[in-house]
Amino acid sequence: MITLAVDAMGGDAGLNVTVPGAVAFLNRQSNVNLIMVGDEALVKAALAAAHAPMERITVQHASQVVEMDEAPQLALKNKKDSSMRIAINQVKEGLAQAAVSAGNTGALMATARFVLKTIPGIERPAIAKFLPSSNDHMTLMLDLGANVDCTEEQLMQFAVIGSELYQALYPENGRARVGLLNVGTEDIKGTETVKQTFKLLKASNLNFVGNVEGNAVFSGKVDVIVADGFVGNIVLKTIEGAVKFMGGAIKQEFQANVFTKAAALVSLPALKGFKNKFDPRRFNGAIFLGLRGVVIKSHGGTDAAGFAFALEEAYHEAHADSLTKIEQGVAAQLAVMMEKKLESEQAAMADNIG
Repeated sequence: MITLAVDAMGGDAGLNVTVPGAVAFLNRQSNVNLIMVGDEALVKAALAAAHAPMERITVQHASQVVEMDEAPQLALKNKKDSSMRIAINQVKEGLAQAAVSAGNTGALMATARFVLKTIPGIERPAIAKFLPSSNDHMTLMLDLGANVDCTEEQLMQFAVIGSELYQALYPENGRARVGLLNVGTEDIKGTETVKQTFKLLKASNLNFVGNVEGNAVFSGKVDVIVADGFVGNIVLKTIEGAVKFMGGAIKQEFQANVFTKAAALVSLPALKGFKNKFDPRRFNGAIFLGLRGVVIKSHGGTDAAGFAFALEEAYHEAHADSLTKIEQGVAAQLAVMMEKKLESEQAAMADNIG
């Protein structure tokens, strides 16, 4: 059995979303237990109203709640008994394989990093997310906003943890194809940091396919796309806005007159397929990657269906034992990088002596 810890109080709607989302998830997955963290009386009442399977749920009391607009450092300092903090503590103590919260993103990242620490060799955790692409392929993109400014070494680290996560979840696809997001595919383009990152990735033993442009996100030709948090977040929000615009524009066109309404009826199966494929709820659940524990961030404004998908993401990572594989992969990559660095230094020393 896999156990997930759930911040039951987090998000814009709190228990009104987390509890029905948890129940829907449990109805789909039979080998999972949940630790629902929050105000015990309120959580138990909400679970009873939702007819939750209590034989698979434990309620852990928390006396505090991190507000959605609360400053991360204040939440970290003053909310040690919050539902968010206690949910993450379940992972640290080995009582749960992953934690899920729809709460304040900044506070969740600060708390998770403080409690769990980062994987040895990883300076900063990144926010990663799987996005849909052609032929039902999934593309992992990171960082999506945790680190606005990054060094080339940190971007290299993102590539390593992203590659290892992808291979842990999709071993049947072989070595993950890693691309570096840039304004062009040529290695002479981009900022100085991106150029130096290109060199590091090219010298690594990752399956680096080179620079990729924004249109590669949906191409299916790359498995992992690496960017700093500034660029990655803009790309993500642009995608979300474009999908929303396209859905609204299609609906508006089909409602224009009686003929387009008739055409809409004929096209209904295809339209439903399009809507389901790009439904943002299906891809709810960003991964705080690089921590010594699995933490999934649900969108704060999602509904119960979306929260259930965030729980699914946590379940799949726990089931695949992704954290162990990432830690092993990072250690191996760091060993290779140190070996190459030593060889380079020795070569430079030999040249100086000569």
